[in-house]
Amino acid sequence: MSKPSSRSALYRLIEAGQLAHKALLVPVIEKGLEPGDDAVLFVLGRSGATETALADELDLPPDLLTARLERLAERDLVIRQAVGPELEPGFALTERGLRIRNGLADHWALLEEALMGELKPKHRKRFAAALGRFVELLRL
Repeated sequence: MSKPSSRSALYRLIEAGQLAHKALLVPVIEKGLEPGDDAVLFVLGRSGATETALADELDLPPDLLTARLERLAERDLVIRQAVGPELEPGFALTERGLRIRNGLADHWALLEEALMGELKPKHRKRFAAALGRFVELLRL
């Protein structure tokens, strides 16, 4: 069996994914957050969520999510409050959490533009669709 080529599409995809992940973590770490905290902030930034809905969306065990939410609450990034149309107990972002979430989203957008900026919109859509199919194949 020969060694995988560093010029293969799969090798480049893995390399690009690792480097993109590393670049996305820079502002997370700079803000004193842990990897994964950004995902919580992004979900809560939409409109808040119950702990159960948040655990389901993030695919996290409830005990790990509870510890993460407590740590984020201690840092004044999230707050317990009623959410949703039925005002169930849940979590939402504080003003500070919203500012940090927006800064992380801006960084994400800048990185996305740097990576995809040279592609025309039609090619961006095709590329995103191809990556989506690839992810689905790997999840099987």
